[in-house]
Amino acid sequence: MTLDEALGLIAELPDFPEPGVVFRDLTPLFGDPKAFATVIDALAEAVGDVEQLAAVEARGFVLAAAVAYAKGVGVTLVRKAGKLPSVGGSVDYDLEYGTATLELPADAIRPGARVAVVDDILATGGTVAATQSLLAEAGAEVRSVAVVLELAALGGRERLGDAPLHVLKTV
Repeated sequence: MTLDEALGLIAELPDFPEPGVVFRDLTPLFGDPKAFATVIDALAEAVGDVEQLAAVEARGFVLAAAVAYAKGVGVTLVRKAGKLPSVGGSVDYDLEYGTATLELPADAIRPGARVAVVDDILATGGTVAATQSLLAEAGAEVRSVAVVLELAALGGRERLGDAPLHVLKTV
């Protein structure tokens, strides 16, 4: 399966989770073994030379875990507020359709670690920028950001700083 064929499985759901928002659903892509493998291989190549991945809750967990396995590296789960027993850092951020808080597990990242952020969608950039901030506070070196889909009209890439951004599909 080609990467374009795999990415063609992403569904568009208008007016979800609220009117005016078009939700991009990667569930059909996740459910197709050939499509999923194709996307994981592309992301594994995109993240580059890293020793750790940072996965953003929740769909980023699915992607980053598979990419980490493919690359033989570790993965740290960046969680929504209140989900961790021991918090190493916390940051509030804006979403495409609201606000939220992300937390990094205590002692999850070794200072100086070469880390890539993996997520499903780059919209406003708030989630990824917040994750980069948490990683920087922990002393990590964010080497790259890799996402399946970028919603270009929302301008998220402008919030990400100097780390290389790898996008599999832009809409």
